[in-house]
Amino acid sequence: MSGAVVLVVGAAAGGAYYVLHTRGTPAETAARFAAAWQAGNDTAMTAELTRPQPLAAYDQMRTALAVQTTTVALGKVTEGDGTASVPYTATLRLRNLGEWSYQGAIDLKVADRTWKVDWSPKTLYPGMTAGQSFTLKTRWPARAGITDAGGTRIDDGTAGGSVQQLVGFLDKATKKDVAKLGPSYKVGQAVGRGGLQETFQQRLAGTPTTDIQLAGKTLHTIEGHDGKDVRTTLDPRAQAAAVAAVKDMKKPTSMVAIKPETGEILAVVNNQGGFNRALDGRYPPGSTFKAVTALGLLGAGLSPTDKVTCPQYATVGGLKIQNSEKEEFGSLTFSDSFAYSCNTTFAPLAEQKLGAAKLLAAAEQVGFNQPLNIGVPATKPSFPKATSDSELAAEAFGQGRITASPLTMASVAAAIASGTWRPPTLVPDLKQKAEPRELPAEAVGELHSMMSAVVTKGTAKSAGLPSGTRGKTGTAEFGTGDKLDTHAWFMGFKGDVAFAVVVEAGGTGGKVAAPVAAAFLRGL
Repeated sequence: MSGAVVLVVGAAAGGAYYVLHTRGTPAETAARFAAAWQAGNDTAMTAELTRPQPLAAYDQMRTALAVQTTTVALGKVTEGDGTASVPYTATLRLRNLGEWSYQGAIDLKVADRTWKVDWSPKTLYPGMTAGQSFTLKTRWPARAGITDAGGTRIDDGTAGGSVQQLVGFLDKATKKDVAKLGPSYKVGQAVGRGGLQETFQQRLAGTPTTDIQLAGKTLHTIEGHDGKDVRTTLDPRAQAAAVAAVKDMKKPTSMVAIKPETGEILAVVNNQGGFNRALDGRYPPGSTFKAVTALGLLGAGLSPTDKVTCPQYATVGGLKIQNSEKEEFGSLTFSDSFAYSCNTTFAPLAEQKLGAAKLLAAAEQVGFNQPLNIGVPATKPSFPKATSDSELAAEAFGQGRITASPLTMASVAAAIASGTWRPPTLVPDLKQKAEPRELPAEAVGELHSMMSAVVTKGTAKSAGLPSGTRGKTGTAEFGTGDKLDTHAWFMGFKGDVAFAVVVEAGGTGGKVAAPVAAAFLRGL
């Protein structure tokens, strides 16, 4: 009789037994499961299940929808006899598409006296069954355009080769592209390759209207938006003049023109395809850099009318220096030594009046060692601080370890023209990494007159440059051995246009590069 009583009592006390002997609560288990889901931790999720099983459906969802983040907000627990259900709202941020929120429930039951998740595919999404998978179906808008400063499209294949080099082209997407851009893209779809097309791929392409589908059935549609045009600062008139100026040159010739008051790039031209020398070339700037050294010397108190000497040879720190074609001019003004491009004046003056730190400061004031952000690859101009007097002497006339592109030297010319260095800009709404730098006003004014003398009576006198042009020639040695080749340089400004031109292995700046600049200015 007593045995029967015990059974009855035991049956009546079943609910109490669960309450007293079950570890944790359904809310705690659901919270751990949701936290693991948010973290993408399948191992931690599996640990909460009634029976271990692979949770491949979560990985399939993350991959197919390119889920960047998952947020799971849990609702109030509904509890029965050894079972429970916790509603949730899942919000998924999908790469390049936006957010998708939906509601579901996590079912739980007691197993081995512990609250566990009673998982099935519908735990991930209501009504989902085994074997079903998520997909995206996209409808893309028309691709936006790349334009010049006036709004005319330059990405339609009709612009010249130098412009096409900047623009880039459309190519078929590879698996690597899809991995980078997200699953709304498909292999074989048109994507930007090189230049601005690649840099601004997502802006130009816009966002597709996208159906989120499960087993072919649309669950939700995310509305897309049209792409936005990329407007550049290129001026068709300046670009055409630059193209005409370089097109008949036999040697590789590159040119950049800039608007001094804004830093906007007006023209970028290479007469030979392939490598973009105008933006990415790394050349010693040669005597064009004397404009920077002069800026430093003027700032240090030297006057354009001060008397200096220009001997045939000078020695600084053990380095024997000579002028182009071993010229000598004896005693002359500082302005004339600049006009005649006297290495034997500038090297000793840099050692006596500037030193490595002040020459570095002058270089950095006009953009050297500053980061560039123009939307396409462009080499950062490099001016290493001299570690010896001989290196300082070489740097004073643009040799040593200095490297610059035509973009760099056009930017230097623009800084001298306006009195402020501004980071060169090709796409106005692209945020710059460098800040503008103001130059000493008095020194800038004096340098203007010195650069004018280069054109009226100095090394660029016979180049045919229009009246009012201010500039500086450069003949930059490169290579090794006794007889070195030279790049021909000319940089300067006239009115509201600053520019720089380099002719690779072209010879002397005054005879070869300056006439190219003259043709450009006449074309304007």
